[in-house]
This record gives sequence, C-alpha cells and structure tokens, in this order.
Amino acid sequence: MSDTDSFIDEVTEEVRRDRLFLMLKRYGWIGAAAVLLIVGGASWREYSNAKAVGAAQDVGDKISAALASDAPDARAAALAEISADQAGAQAVVDFAQAAALVDAGEVEQAAALLDGIAQNGDLAQVYRDIAAFKSVTLQAETLAPEERRLRLETLAAAGGTMQFLASEQLALLDIEEGETEAALARLRDIAASAGVSRDLQERVSQVIVALGGSLDEAAQEG
Repeated sequence: MSDTDSFIDEVTEEVRRDRLFLMLKRYGWIGAAAVLLIVGGASWREYSNAKAVGAAQDVGDKISAALASDAPDARAAALAEISADQAGAQAVVDFAQAAALVDAGEVEQAAALLDGIAQNGDLAQVYRDIAAFKSVTLQAETLAPEERRLRLETLAAAGGTMQFLASEQLALLDIEEGETEAALARLRDIAASAGVSRDLQERVSQVIVALGGSLDEAAQEG
C-alpha cells in the first residue's frame, strides 16, 4: 500500500469517526430515552404487580378477619365494609357476604347481592353463572315457576358453566309440576352426558330410580 493510499484511509476513518460523534451528539438522546423507557416500563410492571399482590393480600386478610366471627349477621356486616379494586376480588367478597346473609336468614338480601354479581359485565362468565344459579336456587320457594324455569333454561344452555346443575334443577321443577316423563327424559340426558361429575351422576341415578325409571334406559338412550 502506498503512502497516498494510507493517508486517504486515515482521512476516511477520521471522517467516519467525526460523523459518528456528530450523529451521537444529535440523536444519542433517542437511545438514552429508549433505555429509560425500557427500564422504567419494567420497574412500573414490577411496582404494579407488587401493588396488585399487596391489595389482594389485604382483601384476603380482611375477609379472614370478617369470617372469624361466629355470628352470621356480624360476618355479613364486616364483609359489607370490604371494598376491593379488582372486580374479581370484589366478587369473592360479595359471595362470602351472600353466604353470611343466608346463614343469618336474610335470603332476599343474599339473592339481590348475587343478582348484582350475575349482572356485572366486568366479571368472567363463570362468576356470573355461579351467582345466577345460586340466586335462583335460593329463591326456589319465592320465585314464580315460570321465572325459575326461564332463568334455569338460560343457565342450562349447552356449554355453559352450570349446564348440568341447571338441568338437574329443571328436572326437579318438572317433578314439582307433575311432569314425571319430562323430568325422567331430562335426567337421562344428564346421566348420558360426558363431563358430568360422579356426585351428580349418582344423584341423577337415584332420582331416576325413585321416579320408577330405569338406569338401563338412560344408558340405551345415551
């Protein structure tokens, strides 16, 4: 390599270095800002997660303290004072309060609280279905049969969380109304369905036999 070529290379390298320094001077803040955003975002996520965990623990501690009372009305009153930021956590509190109200004999208040959970669009469907099912079963003696049937048929829709339990309640409603064959047909459908718990299968089988039906018929229809 000649001296001239070496000189040109050195000048070229200096020019590149100067351009690099100039770019860093002009745009280096962008990289620094990006780093700060990444670090800040990670820190915020950690803070948010820690805050959420702390809030959940606080609600859990309050629920435990409220449930420590032997008097159901005192438990219900203490649970009513608990407020949670997350909809799911508040639903847990409301379920516990509804149970305490039932123990205290305040079935209407418990049902109203459960209906509020069932109608809360911010909650997962499983919470809403459980609340709706519990509400209608609590009001079995006060709701008109037509209203009970309408609510239960909604819950008994295929694929629903409470499908089989709601169907069982519909069969019991059929029995109340003297529709034995309709009840048997519904119970046999439950017995032949996949995914039914063993406890429910046993209950359904016992009712089928009590109504004079046959378990063999249920198996053949399945």
